[in-house]
Order: sequence, then structure tokens, then C-alpha cells
Amino acid sequence: MGMIPLSEDDLTHDTTPPDLGILAERRRGRGAVTNVSGRFEPLQRQTEDDGWGSADELPPFKTEITMEKPRTIITRNQSPDISFDRSINPYRGCEHGCVYCFARPTHAYMGLSPGLDFESKLFVKEGVAELLERELSAPTYSPRTIAIGTNTDPYQPIERERRIMREVLEVLARFNHPVGIVTKSALVARDIDLLAPMAARGLVKVALSITTLDRRLAREMEPRAATPSKRLDAIRQLAEAAIPVTVMVAPIIPALTDSEIERILEAAFEAGAREAGYVLLRLPLEIRDLFREWLLEHHPGRLRHILSLVQSTRGGKDYDATFGKRMVGEGVYAGLIQKRFKLATTRLGFGRARLALRTDLFQKPVKAGDQLSLFA
Repeated sequence: MGMIPLSEDDLTHDTTPPDLGILAERRRGRGAVTNVSGRFEPLQRQTEDDGWGSADELPPFKTEITMEKPRTIITRNQSPDISFDRSINPYRGCEHGCVYCFARPTHAYMGLSPGLDFESKLFVKEGVAELLERELSAPTYSPRTIAIGTNTDPYQPIERERRIMREVLEVLARFNHPVGIVTKSALVARDIDLLAPMAARGLVKVALSITTLDRRLAREMEPRAATPSKRLDAIRQLAEAAIPVTVMVAPIIPALTDSEIERILEAAFEAGAREAGYVLLRLPLEIRDLFREWLLEHHPGRLRHILSLVQSTRGGKDYDATFGKRMVGEGVYAGLIQKRFKLATTRLGFGRARLALRTDLFQKPVKAGDQLSLFA
């Protein structure tokens, strides 16, 4: 299978942090094992037991919310290997706590840890609806599909109260603007009343990410995300409302979840998904150590095999950010995953062509006083 032998350094590097046992109770219900300082910080801090039991007195990690006032809301990108050039991220950080989340390193830009801080110290963007309406109303704005959920999940638990994603959809619906949504939350079904009319006009599609059908494993990897059965039920509800649904088998983790590819696709197709995609596990920057720590705690016997297969898909490294390779990898193992995925989707009847959303319906709503300009 092209496995790459691992040295002892690969197995011992930052894999047994001193605060592991102390944090066990404090991080109950969280995904990351540690909370090391971000890579841009001049000092590195960690909890240390002084022998007096003071570390045991530290409180559990609680979700803290900070309000943020952004200047703009639409983020642009020029990446050649993704299908969108603009996106919206209503939140920074994600309470789902997925240990493999490739967005974790972004918390370092906030002076915070990509570890436990990422899933417990969240930022909510204020005034999103007003900002979005202003940007869409700009004379030079040209519509193309806006992707939401490409960084952190727009339907993470705090969305129930904050309803930022709901506000975004309301604006997009008024402008007849196309949107693609990616989530692993069943909360997306809450907005079917908005999504169904948009879907009827060819303006929306939703992708549900399913990593595993094993409830126990999902709880270890994605502690505060919806259970696999809840995600399948969300697919079913969306499909019944005639909203196009995609299943994302993502990420595929070698020697841990790769055996489930066909079963996930079968379950999602039965629920109503008609498009499918996948992403091979990515371990950029801090995620490399966070994932190793997680494996040591939950699946130590598989660590060597999993990391060897990961490296076999990344040219012998933990990660290769090269466009065209970063999502699917390369090599014998990556090729096998690609073939299995293609055979399964073809057999089940998933569509080969991606559904294109409409942009020709885009229209800037008329505001009070706008008609007066006709007589100026």
C-alpha cells in the first residue's frame, strides 16, 4: 500500500504533553487534547502540576463568546482547486470540536490556541445582514455562488440563539443570490422554509458532511456535532423539500474511517442525496500535533499505521498544500480511495455533473426613495 516507515521521533514528538492527565476532566465534551499557545505567540504556556493539586482546581473549559465588528463580510479567494471564489463565515472558531478541522490554525491569528481555544472561544460577527446587503448592492457587484461553511460551521450550536446564518439567508433570498452550504449539523433543517423557495428558483444546494456512521467514533472525533443518524435525517428532510443535497465523505481518515466509504454513500443516497464528494484527511500546521495527541488518547494502537498511510498520500510528509493534491492526495493509497469512491457513486447513481446554480435572477431590491431618482 506504499506505507512509509515512521521513526521513533514521529511517534514521540509532542505526543505526551505534561498537562494531558490534568486536562482530562476540564476538557470533557471537547475534541482537542491540549491548548498550546498559537504559533505567533512569543511565549509558550502550558498547565503544569506543582504537586500541590492546584492544577486540579482549574475550572472546565466553557464556551466564551466575543462579538466582532467586521468591515466586510464576503471573503474572496483565487484557489484553483475549489469551485467558488467567494464565501461567508458568520463565526470564528467552532464548538463542534472536530479534532481534524483544517480551520483550527486560523485561531492563531487571534492570539489563541488552535486546540481547546478554537472550540471554546468563539467570535460572532455583528451586523452581518447589513454588511451583506451593502456589499451586494454595490454598483460593481457581479453575482456568483457564495459558499458558506467552508471554514467553520455556520450551523454550530450557538447558531440556535444567534441566528446569524438565518439572517444571511434572508438577505440572499431577497437578492435572489445563489448560495452553497456545507455543514455537519442537523440544524440546517430549521431553515427549510427559506431554502425550499430558493431551491425552486435554482439558487441553493446543501452539502452534509459525514465522517463515520459509528456513533461512538463520531462522538470522539466530533464531540458537539450532530450524530450521524441526525445528519442522515437532515438529508432526508432537505431532499423531501426538493432542496438539492450533496453528501461529503469528509475527511476520509486512513485505517480509521476509510472502510466506511461505501456504507456512508449508500446511506446518504437512500436518504436523498444525489451528489457526492470527499476530502482526504489534511494535517496542516498545528493539526499535525493535535491529531497525534488525539490518536494517542483514543486509538494508540492505530497511530503508526494511520500516520504511515497519511504520509504515503503526501509525498512522505504529513501534509502537502499543493493545489490539486491537498484535497485528495497522491500515490497508491490515494488512488485506491479515488477508484473506490468513483465505483460506489456510479453504482448507486449519484450524478456525475455538479449542479450549477443560477445567477441570472440576481436583483437588487428596490428601497424606499429609489424610484425618485427616475424623476431627478
